[in-house]
Amino acid sequence: MSVAQHKALILESKLGQFAVKTVQTPKPGPEEVLVKIEATALNPLDWKVQALGILIERYPTILGFDAAGSIFQIGEEVPPTLFAVGDRVLVQGWFDLAEQSAHGTFTQYFLLPYKLVAKIPDSLAYEDAATIPTGVATAGFPLYNQNESAASVRLTPPWVKGGRGKYAGRPILVIGGASSMGQFAIQFARLSGFSPIVTTASPHNTPLLQTLGATHVLDRKLSSEELIAEATKITGGPFEVVYDAIASEETSSMAYAVTARGGHLVTVLSNPALELRAKEEGKNVDFVHGVFKSEVNRDIGRSLLDALPGLLKSGDIKPNRTEILPGGLNGVVEGLERLKNDQVSGVKLVVRPQETA
Repeated sequence: MSVAQHKALILESKLGQFAVKTVQTPKPGPEEVLVKIEATALNPLDWKVQALGILIERYPTILGFDAAGSIFQIGEEVPPTLFAVGDRVLVQGWFDLAEQSAHGTFTQYFLLPYKLVAKIPDSLAYEDAATIPTGVATAGFPLYNQNESAASVRLTPPWVKGGRGKYAGRPILVIGGASSMGQFAIQFARLSGFSPIVTTASPHNTPLLQTLGATHVLDRKLSSEELIAEATKITGGPFEVVYDAIASEETSSMAYAVTARGGHLVTVLSNPALELRAKEEGKNVDFVHGVFKSEVNRDIGRSLLDALPGLLKSGDIKPNRTEILPGGLNGVVEGLERLKNDQVSGVKLVVRPQETA
């Protein structure tokens, strides 16, 4: 079975516009698989690349970094005991920082190494599965990566022997709990045994975050001073682990203030000034790097991908709630505009590429 051409959403130039175009369908190399993408999710990074001209210098390019679908073709050296045509899988797109290029999932067919693929349970819809890859990586890697070169708290992962519940009784703060990364950080914290699990969010998201494991949800609209007071009142002092899934100027300041000396502040955006201050004051600031394909994440990524099917089947890890946008890949631009204008809360925007007209 083969498809000579397919449709993809192309970002034509730096600071340019998106356009749906017909492209050639690649063929898998010996250790690659070609995945027919049934659902792909939108991330804030997608609009930032287009609007700010960051990270990418090689154009035209395809963005999109979370997707799910079925294996359509398979390379001759892919172990048949691991993957076969028709398997339902989730995948992640990636940046190549050295080449300043992207390999994205806003496309109907996506080629990648089989070692970067994870199967998904039959009970999990493609749309739900598409919310998972970058979320679990961005939440899990900076908490659990044991690589000496990684910016990480270096905790024992809850999916390996001895990791489940290991940090019982230790508090953690997750800022931006309703964000995609925040939701997965809360779930990992629950599996690791952290308690209390304190988070910030809009009050209407409280029931959702409680089902994921949050024990205390503070209104994100409180002032920094009020949030600091409320959070430390719950625990009696600062936190050894803080995960800032928002990383705005305001949240970064608050997050740093409640991080204990010797503790770790995990942040989703690099902040060199804060990192320098932390070194001087005996704190750690860890900038997340949530790309499975990166060498520094190779071991933790393989470990997590191997564990994901079981975690998803058992319900230990739950996907984000979704909002399906109409029009296939044609719906991406409107969705990115909503993300840019902060008009999305508690859900992941998803499109179905195969519906592209």
